[in-house]
Amino acid sequence: MIDLRAMLQTLWRGRLIIFAITTVAVLLGGYYAYAVATPLYRSEVVVMLNNRDQQVVNLDSVVGGLGRDSSVVNTEVEVLRSRDLLGKLVDSQDLISDPEFNGSLNPPSAIAQAKAKVKSLLGMAPPASDVVSDDAARLTRQSVIDALRRAVSVRNVPDSLVFQVTVESEDSRKATRLADALVAMYIENQLEVKFEATEQAASWLSERVSELQIELEAAETRAQEFSTSIDLVSPEGLEAAERQLKDLRDRTADTEIRLQAAQERVAALAGAQTPQAQVEASNDARLRTMLPDIGQAEVATRFGLRFDGLVQQAEQEVARLENQVRVLSTSLGEFEARVQKQNSDLITLQQFTREAEASRLLYEHFLARLKETSAQQGVQQADSRVLSHAVIPVVPSEPRKSRILMMYGVLGLMAGAALVLLREGMSDSFRDAQSLEAATGYAVIGEIPRLPPRKRKGVLTYFSENPTSAGAEAVRNLRTSVLLSNIDNPPQVIMVSSSIPGEGKTTVSLSLAQNLAGMGRRVLLIEGDLRRRVMSTYFDTKAQGGMISVLTGKQAFSEIVVHDPTVGIDVLFGEATKANAADIFASERFAELLAEVRQKYDHIIIDTPPVMVVPDARIIAQHVDAGIFVVRWDSTPRKMVSEALAMFESVNVQLNGVLLNNIDQRGMKRYGNGYGYGAYGRGYYTS
Repeated sequence: MIDLRAMLQTLWRGRLIIFAITTVAVLLGGYYAYAVATPLYRSEVVVMLNNRDQQVVNLDSVVGGLGRDSSVVNTEVEVLRSRDLLGKLVDSQDLISDPEFNGSLNPPSAIAQAKAKVKSLLGMAPPASDVVSDDAARLTRQSVIDALRRAVSVRNVPDSLVFQVTVESEDSRKATRLADALVAMYIENQLEVKFEATEQAASWLSERVSELQIELEAAETRAQEFSTSIDLVSPEGLEAAERQLKDLRDRTADTEIRLQAAQERVAALAGAQTPQAQVEASNDARLRTMLPDIGQAEVATRFGLRFDGLVQQAEQEVARLENQVRVLSTSLGEFEARVQKQNSDLITLQQFTREAEASRLLYEHFLARLKETSAQQGVQQADSRVLSHAVIPVVPSEPRKSRILMMYGVLGLMAGAALVLLREGMSDSFRDAQSLEAATGYAVIGEIPRLPPRKRKGVLTYFSENPTSAGAEAVRNLRTSVLLSNIDNPPQVIMVSSSIPGEGKTTVSLSLAQNLAGMGRRVLLIEGDLRRRVMSTYFDTKAQGGMISVLTGKQAFSEIVVHDPTVGIDVLFGEATKANAADIFASERFAELLAEVRQKYDHIIIDTPPVMVVPDARIIAQHVDAGIFVVRWDSTPRKMVSEALAMFESVNVQLNGVLLNNIDQRGMKRYGNGYGYGAYGRGYYTS
């Protein structure tokens, strides 16, 4: 999550950088606007599109006016900026000979000259030629069209059919001339398109009318010839014939039914074998009266003769009906064929007639269109008209100096802010106690400002001469924090270490020793960095030996230790040795030495080497009561601090706290936390 307050504080701290970059950007913008940029003039022509309602002849499909939808408006905008139209303007105004649009006519720039010279030296220069190829001329014309296209802008006024055509040029009169010429060509192009469309339509319509006339004549001839080749039957006569055909079909069907009934009667009579069955089959009244006396011979004879007569009559009826059905069927077939042919001929004739009528209607329609098109050729009207012509501008439209200055100022402000934020984001050091405590988990037990003396010997003199300075008060705060870290058992042996060289731990050791001695305490300062041995540069007294001589027994401690009356402390300097320093501090003799000096001094301060360089500090830490870890303000990398503290923790050494050293008071104020609590510390420090 972005901390807005922290970001604003960062920007406020870098306000001088932001102001400087913004100022430089504004100056560059001013130089460009007033000294470098070429003045440009804009000339504008206002054009309006005509709609359909203003056409004299309504022939929309050929030369109708434009609609009002957005697609039509956008299309006209692109037409105004089309390469073909601009190409005509280039040719008519001879812009290929104008250096403003044809950059090849301008003298080559210094960079181009340098490139040409290099190519010439390398033997890459193109061969000289006085003949300009067609491809080169075409490419030159295309580049001029591109330059003109960049200089032309077309804007549609919202919710209207009005366009603002603007041309930009270094010459005000040229801009006006080009704007008027472009719009004139645009309107002329509309008329040319309309005339061309009308001519094409008239030509096509003429051909189509001729074709349709031939088709109409052929259709009428075909219908006439077919009408004369058949027996002309009217639809009414055909309808009467169909009614007769229906009656004939009904008679035939009725006769067939009667024939079937007669055939069934004959079959029934033929199948009757007994007198009773013959009476039932014939259903004859006389046979029924003779049936009771059928036993008499005379009656039986008359019964048989009567039944045979009935059978003969039934057979004759069947023969008559069969003949009648045959005749009716023949007549029905012939009549059906005649009616069907008449019906087919009538349908074909009607089809030929409809085709001829359709050809006639189509011919008349296209003939009317042809006449309309011919009439339209004399009343063509452009789809656009000029509302206001271009006016020669007096004041250049570009560069807009105030806008350029504002833009450069904004860009400078953004660049400055980005630089400050980038610088802050890339910072890998500590600038305040809060971030140091949050990163290490240790309490910050002191914050010592940057001391004025440049030389090491001047540090102790500075504290002696300025006991109420901010640096002296900071050392007192450190002393108080260390002594109160364990109230029941105040630390006696105190170690001062750091992660890497150059963090000021030796100065801190001396300052703390001097401050403790000022309290009337007996203080011993031990130089634990046997490799660099820079402690002697802080004192005028020269040692006759060092720690190695004491540990090896060559000399007694009392003979080696040096007392500095100016500071009021005893100092045990380091000494060069071929033995490994880590082995020396890990020896029993070093532990015995510390036990010995514990009996003689109130406080022993050991200045150890950096823990990231050698392991000496971790070994010495096993014998001390308190440990101070020095971190240089805005210098020591965070990773180094974390790794160094982790190395102490790996040997079960818990330091008392960390010290933020060499603080730049002005820089600290920029980060919102000036030493001595900013303005609240004023009046308490003399220097």
